[in-house]
Amino acid sequence: MDSKMGENLCIPDEEIKSTMDKRVDVYIWDMDETLILLKSLLNGTYAEAFDGLKDVQKGVEIGKMWEKHILDLCDGCFFYEQIENYNKPFLGALSEYDDGKDLSDYDFGQDGLGLPSDDDNKRKLAYMHRVIAQKYEKGLHNLFDQETMKLWNELYDITDKYTDGWLSSARAFLEQCSSGKTDTTSTASADGMVDSTDSTYQHVNVLVTSGSLIPSLVKCLLFRLDNLITHENVYSSWEEGKIQCFQWIKERFSSSNVRFCVIGDGWEECEAAKTMRWPFVKIDLRPGSSHRFPGLTLRTVGYYFSVVYDSPGAENDKD
Repeated sequence: MDSKMGENLCIPDEEIKSTMDKRVDVYIWDMDETLILLKSLLNGTYAEAFDGLKDVQKGVEIGKMWEKHILDLCDGCFFYEQIENYNKPFLGALSEYDDGKDLSDYDFGQDGLGLPSDDDNKRKLAYMHRVIAQKYEKGLHNLFDQETMKLWNELYDITDKYTDGWLSSARAFLEQCSSGKTDTTSTASADGMVDSTDSTYQHVNVLVTSGSLIPSLVKCLLFRLDNLITHENVYSSWEEGKIQCFQWIKERFSSSNVRFCVIGDGWEECEAAKTMRWPFVKIDLRPGSSHRFPGLTLRTVGYYFSVVYDSPGAENDKD
C-alpha cells in the first residue's frame, strides 16, 4: 500500500464537502449473498435452504451463466487479464500518478504494464483505472448492442424469478436507502429518516466487497447497481481487509453528523463493524427471515441505527 494513499483519503471529495452540514446516513454493503446471489447459487446453499422446494441444479446453472458473463466482461472490456495481479482497494488509489494524458489513441495492450511497482507502472495502472471509471459511468447500454443487453436482461429476470425477487427487491431497497423513503409518496420513513430532498439529510450507499475490485465493479454493472453505487464508493477488501476499508470510509465522511450502518452476511464485516462500533445487520438466506430480500426494511435498519447512535456513549456523540 502506498504511503500517500491514506493521506489522500483524509481529504473529502466534492460530494462529501457539500454534505458536511447535513446528517449523513452511510450504508456500507457487502456484495455477494447480500445485494446479489452468486456463490450460494453455484454451491447450492441457496436452494438447499428451501428443503427441496428449489431445483438445486437450476440454481447452479444460473450461477455458472453469471460467472461466465462476469469473467468475459472483465477480460473483454475492463483489462482484467492485464491487471488481475495488481488489485487496488478502489479506483482512485493511484490517481496521483495520472497525469491527465489523452488516452483516445493509447494502446493498453502494448503499454508493458508489469513489475516493478515503480512510478511508471503505477501511471499505466492509473490510466486503466481512469478508463474503467469512465466506462462504469457510461453504463453497459452505451458499450454493447441491444442483443447483448437483451441476453443479460433475460438472465437477470430468470435469476430474479428463481430467487423470488431477491435481486429486484435488493435494488429497490438500495433506492430507498438513497432517498430515505419507504415508498414514492411518503416524505419520511417509519423510523424518522427523512427524504434526501430535504436540505438537512443525505443518504449514501457504499460497497465494501471481499472480491477483487474489477469483477466487483462488473457485478455492479451487470446486476443494475451502478446508478445507485458510484465507482468512487466501491471498495475491495481483498488485500487490505474490511476494517481498513471501514477506516478509510470513516475518514472520508469525517463529521459528527454522520451515522454508519454495515449490512452483510459474513463474519469479517461483522467483526469490523464491531471494532468501529457501528451497527451491523446480518443478512440471512433462509426463507421466512426478515433479514433477507425481500424482507429487509428501512424500519428494521432504523432500529439498528437507533440502538447504536441514540444510546449513551455512542460514537456519534463522541466525535
